Amino acid sequence: MAENRSQSSDDTQHRCGYGAQNPQSAVTGFDALWQSYRQALNRLFEAVAQSLVDPDEAYVDPEGQRWLPLEAPSPPGSQRGMPFTTEAQLAAIRLECRALAVENEFAINGHENRVSYIVGTGHGYRITPKPGRQLPETLQWHLQEILIRFLRRNMWHRRQQEIVRRRDRDGEVFLRFFPDPEGTLLVRFVEPDQVSTPEAHRDDPAANFGILTKAHDVESVLGYFVDGQLIPAEEIQHRKANVDANVKRGLPLFYPVRKNLRRAEKLLRNMCAVAEIQSAIALIRRHSHLAWPHVHDFVARSGQPSPLRGDQPFLRRLAPGTILDVYAGTEYEFPAAGIDASRFVAVLQAELRAIASRLVMPEFMLTSDASNANYASTMVAEGPAVKMFQRLQQELIEEDLQVMWRVLQTAARLGQIPPNVLRDINIQAIPPTLAVRDRLKEAQADAILVRTGAMSAQTMAMRHGLDPDREQQLRLAAEVSPPSTHRQAHPPGKSES
Repeated sequence: MAENRSQSSDDTQHRCGYGAQNPQSAVTGFDALWQSYRQALNRLFEAVAQSLVDPDEAYVDPEGQRWLPLEAPSPPGSQRGMPFTTEAQLAAIRLECRALAVENEFAINGHENRVSYIVGTGHGYRITPKPGRQLPETLQWHLQEILIRFLRRNMWHRRQQEIVRRRDRDGEVFLRFFPDPEGTLLVRFVEPDQVSTPEAHRDDPAANFGILTKAHDVESVLGYFVDGQLIPAEEIQHRKANVDANVKRGLPLFYPVRKNLRRAEKLLRNMCAVAEIQSAIALIRRHSHLAWPHVHDFVARSGQPSPLRGDQPFLRRLAPGTILDVYAGTEYEFPAAGIDASRFVAVLQAELRAIASRLVMPEFMLTSDASNANYASTMVAEGPAVKMFQRLQQELIEEDLQVMWRVLQTAARLGQIPPNVLRDINIQAIPPTLAVRDRLKEAQADAILVRTGAMSAQTMAMRHGLDPDREQQLRLAAEVSPPSTHRQAHPPGKSES
């Protein structure tokens, strides 16, 4: 019985290729068996994959566009129609656009140019009495000093730049206000990731996306959930962009063209790689009368010792200016040699024009290359870029004036100014000019407006980057102190003629 079992085992081993007398044949037999199994599994998987149907196929028309769903009207505050419907999707979009703002050179240039044109050298703010109201000059100076102290304490010009950059990069910016013991309002940024709905309010539609509003009025904000804590709406200003008023959170500026930015970046990288390959090899030196061993010895003697591998004592790196040594029977093909990388510049420009059209900006504002555009013809008062920047400036001014009013309201609440004085004043904001075709003509036009009473001299000074108060002080000082007279010295013995 034992002999039969042993003989049966030996027969099985021989059939399966595991015979101990020939180990090599056993391994070969196992590999063949394993390959046959793999081929059978691959055929099975291919058959299953071909029988599968995309579940979204029923929602796509023959041209590849999705059918519009027939749904009920959206409730107030719904994100329907937006590319995000949850906080996780919004966080993913924001993370992708933040990476572009850090890594993509074209996106960085677009962000910086928008900051330069919207904020520029900074906005000026001036307290003026309302028409028909009287305001004591000392009180007006005191109100102006409160604003100046706020601007200096918060480094407002730099903070304005960051507000524009954050608003474009993240689609929104949160400002939180803290009154310090001296009465000056302090402004600090709240990261968008900090504004999130706590678990206890996940089922409340009025508290989604970290913003608590009235049940049927999404624009009436009651508070913001910052790190799980509800902060009253009076302490936070939320500036959002690229969405409707009834959408709670904003959308980053470069979201619609994020793929264009990535393609432009990859295209530029590939163009540079092709040019680098084409310029790396200086020449190919053919040894017609030498055999391969002699050529190998020649290359080994001219190579560098390899510190990585002991079995390969010599290493050749294809650095710029490389000379290849080959024997007569070797042929080299360089596919990149027949590629003209300059032909792809037109493709790159087409991608950049698509990105610039999203920003309503000329192409040179993304590339810093003005060879294909005339600044005088693009940055004129009637140009679309100037109209866009003027609109963005006005939007920034409206939101900044809300902050300035909070500054004065805080001062009134702390007793630094009379509370009723806020009803008699206006806060005027003056941004830097955008289009300057002829500065002399612009100054003459402003002077005509001042003479006709349509513009004040202070406004004209701020439009040209001057501080009207300082200029007035210098003018008064020049009128009080007479100019010094310098008499010419004469040699002794000669009279002054």
